[in-house]
Amino acid sequence: MNDNTTSIDFNQLPYIVIWEVTQACDLSCLHCRASAQPNRNPFELSTEEGKQLIDEVSRMEVPVFVLTGGDPIKRPDLFVLIEYATRIGVRVSLTPSATPLLTQDIITGLKKAGLARLAVSLDGSHTEIHDAFRGMSGSFQRTMEAIEWANDVGLPVQINTTFSRRNVGDFDEIATLLEQKRIALWSVFFLVPTGRGKLDDLLSAEEFEAVFAKLHALSKRVHFHIKTTEAQHYRRYVLQQQVAEKRAGRDRDDHAAKETDTVGRAPRGLNDGKGFVFVSHTGEVYPSGFLPFSAGNVRSDSLSTIYRKSPVFQQLRDADQLGGKCGACEFRHICGGSRARAYAISGDPMAEEPCCAYVPKNHVRPLDVPTVQWRRPAALHVL
Repeated sequence: MNDNTTSIDFNQLPYIVIWEVTQACDLSCLHCRASAQPNRNPFELSTEEGKQLIDEVSRMEVPVFVLTGGDPIKRPDLFVLIEYATRIGVRVSLTPSATPLLTQDIITGLKKAGLARLAVSLDGSHTEIHDAFRGMSGSFQRTMEAIEWANDVGLPVQINTTFSRRNVGDFDEIATLLEQKRIALWSVFFLVPTGRGKLDDLLSAEEFEAVFAKLHALSKRVHFHIKTTEAQHYRRYVLQQQVAEKRAGRDRDDHAAKETDTVGRAPRGLNDGKGFVFVSHTGEVYPSGFLPFSAGNVRSDSLSTIYRKSPVFQQLRDADQLGGKCGACEFRHICGGSRARAYAISGDPMAEEPCCAYVPKNHVRPLDVPTVQWRRPAALHVL
């Protein structure tokens, strides 16, 4: 695989491909975009279709390939798919659910199959918050065990945390707990109100900024890397802090040494449909798992053709078509705001990020002037 990730042209190739191998899951998470269910869909991509998708991911030299769900462990061919991908040079990350299906033997088997990283979710610093968030008693304890089991076999661990009003008050305690664990990456998700995610649980723009401040301060002292998902404006925040520190003469490298990150980090500018592509359990291709516009299906078209030529993806990648203050923002090419959250709130994926407190320089919001309108291409399938 090509490791020169900083030179990727997002108009031609994605940095991340996520394949939702199944929507079957025994959890009932409060924020679940997929509203996962216990049983598998009979129209899921087959093992052979999955291998064909993996072949294309390999040809495209995609740096990050993630198997997600639902709960991927619900697929009996999971080890076959991981072994196949590893054999042809595709590094695989996996996001299983912390249920009784996730055992020590399973994690050992995943390591032997060639898995590059295990990602487990932690949405609270203790049982009461996390288990309520995940809808299953014992999920917190199983997450703690999974981290240790992965550590024991030398499998790098990523922690995924989704922040909403239900758990943002537990931020400091979650961070303290993670500092005691051996992990490579903390991936911090910000709620998109879709699926089971509720609008009332969405953080305000000011609360986003407060979390950004904590993340930035934390990133300087902890041993693991930190990234955000559906919080593209964290990049703007970090750049602003770097400029302020440089002006104050505090721009020396004072970051703590980090765990080795073998999977890699995305360059700036990544966004829904821009360096990012999501393949559903039935093969539909979306700009994001949170943005329900299908641009095609891998059963009938190649992933690369869909990504490069679909009007959906092309428009989402054009920062000059962004509406509202995002369209006027000097950070629009490295940030661009969450297109999924813009759609969830306004019905227009090109509208401004609804949870950003920043006002672009010299931007005055016009009265009664509509934002750039979303041109919905014909024959779109809704997720």
